[in-house]
Amino acid sequence: MTEPNRYECRSVAELASMPAEYRAAVEKIVVSHAVNELAGAQAFDEPAIALAPTPYAKYLTCRVAMEEYHHHVRFRQLAEEMGVDAARMDAGKKKPLSIFGFPLRTWEQFCVIKLLADYAEILQVEDLLQCSFHPLRNLGRITMPEEKFHAQFGRDFCTELCRTDEGRARVQAAIDAYYPQLPAFFGSSRSKNNEAFRRFGLKRRTNDEMRADFVARAQRLVEGELGLRLPAVPLTYEHAA
Repeated sequence: MTEPNRYECRSVAELASMPAEYRAAVEKIVVSHAVNELAGAQAFDEPAIALAPTPYAKYLTCRVAMEEYHHHVRFRQLAEEMGVDAARMDAGKKKPLSIFGFPLRTWEQFCVIKLLADYAEILQVEDLLQCSFHPLRNLGRITMPEEKFHAQFGRDFCTELCRTDEGRARVQAAIDAYYPQLPAFFGSSRSKNNEAFRRFGLKRRTNDEMRADFVARAQRLVEGELGLRLPAVPLTYEHAA
């Protein structure tokens, strides 16, 4: 955990008076969210509408896709208010996280992605809730209920699928294929960015602390609630997405 924060920035207008390193750290977080929220919506949420098996499932998936696109819009708008060059949010120049390269092919895979990837995102947003840059803190507080809905979406549909042997097998196969990519989502164990984020009070936990917390929660969810198996993964990453 980081030491008590001595930095506080209540508005975009105040950001101009903050140290250059602080401004750069804020920009990195906002740009990353803008780029990756869009990447997730395009790679998973919008294509999943066609995979949803019932009108009700399609309706809920449409809501998820709409909210994920809106997350991108919110973070991009904040970036623009901060004066960030739009080119920095161009997916052709700012590469999204590797987890969005997973080839989505089945409804079960999408449900597992919501179950676990959006749970991982909840941990990231948790660290923004006391962020020293108040506009980012406010975005975290707006975003959190929607991320919780997306994770609950995955939990509910995975629970439903697991009522049959065939469904359980397909959910387990999706977990085996996708979950090993997720711990890298939290970044390198020696991340200089994370060190700066904690120094400036933008985040509270190290990447390894968040990763260990996620793995523990995922185990309770997958093994404790669904009765499925979670593949073993490393808890430290020297080079992570």
